[in-house]
Amino acid sequence: MSQAKFYIGLMSGTSADGIDLALVDFNHESPRLAAKYYQAYRQDIREQIMALYVPGSNEIDRAFALDVSLGQMFADTISAFLTREKLNPKDIIAIGNHGQTIRHRPGLKDPFTLQIGCSQILATLTGIRVIGQFRRKDMALGGQGAPLVPAFHQALFPDSTQDIFVVNIGGIANITYLPGNKDKTLLGFDTGPGNALLDSWYQQHHQGRYDDDGRWGASGQVNEKLLTALLDDDHFQKTAPKSTGREHFHQNWLAQKLTSFALSASDVQASLTALTADSIANDIKALSQSGTVYLCGGGCQNSYLTRLLSARLTGFSLAQSDTLNIDSDALEAMAFAWLAFAFDKKIPGNVPAVTGACRACVLGQVFEP
Repeated sequence: MSQAKFYIGLMSGTSADGIDLALVDFNHESPRLAAKYYQAYRQDIREQIMALYVPGSNEIDRAFALDVSLGQMFADTISAFLTREKLNPKDIIAIGNHGQTIRHRPGLKDPFTLQIGCSQILATLTGIRVIGQFRRKDMALGGQGAPLVPAFHQALFPDSTQDIFVVNIGGIANITYLPGNKDKTLLGFDTGPGNALLDSWYQQHHQGRYDDDGRWGASGQVNEKLLTALLDDDHFQKTAPKSTGREHFHQNWLAQKLTSFALSASDVQASLTALTADSIANDIKALSQSGTVYLCGGGCQNSYLTRLLSARLTGFSLAQSDTLNIDSDALEAMAFAWLAFAFDKKIPGNVPAVTGACRACVLGQVFEP
């Protein structure tokens, strides 16, 4: 490794599989990924996270005990990564810590968002400055607090005369729209469930965490009546900016939708895959009739899902972000490294047209070691 100064981005998504880490160098014309790292969660930690997505007993104690545990785990992950890369804490300018979202409620009378994975513990244990709590200021300014990645995409992707869509398929799927016509407005929003329902339905019926390559879903048949019922949800009728999360699209939501159907489990999985594909494709086609769609996130490894997307997006070119030398698995973690960099450089980290905030602003709070 060179002696250049780096930022670290930490991301733990709604799929709650583990911790994504990106080491990013901003000393060039465009951000460069210097290294990445992944630490899977133990099953008990994952279960604790998932249990907090829905209301339950003794939530405050459970949430903030896990806040401490995750802060310690994040610090251990960074320590292991620095050892592997032969780096020291002094080589890192700051850590951008997204944390683990357990509730995101932008639509309430008193909207709020809650990410755990204590940034103060992380700073203290690593000896590195941490920038965290990125979403709250945007919400204080009337925004949805999400998605925040579009500002990074705007900085990352070169100007183009064609429409570009960056689709991140994590637990929840989100889109960044970079219009080729600069008179149009950059947009970014959550389309709906990405892998969240696919993973939880798979786990109800199989050992393992996810439907590898979408093989189980591909073995079933899409039930069009169920798909229509799923797409009838209010979220899919909204226009951008909009955001959602697992607190809306969860197994109880699915169970209610399934009460009128007697389908095989594989047919349900096929229909859930089509739900992800349709909700993404419908939102893209509402904005443009042609362009390039770059896929990133865990969902782009599901070939059944990508086939459904391709069939629904004729006229568009589909590719993984890897084709641009941008690691699809590291893109979100890179975004939070960039948000830490943006905090230091006083660059606004939100896009009001995306989040609905009344103005652009620098995002985050600093936590000193």
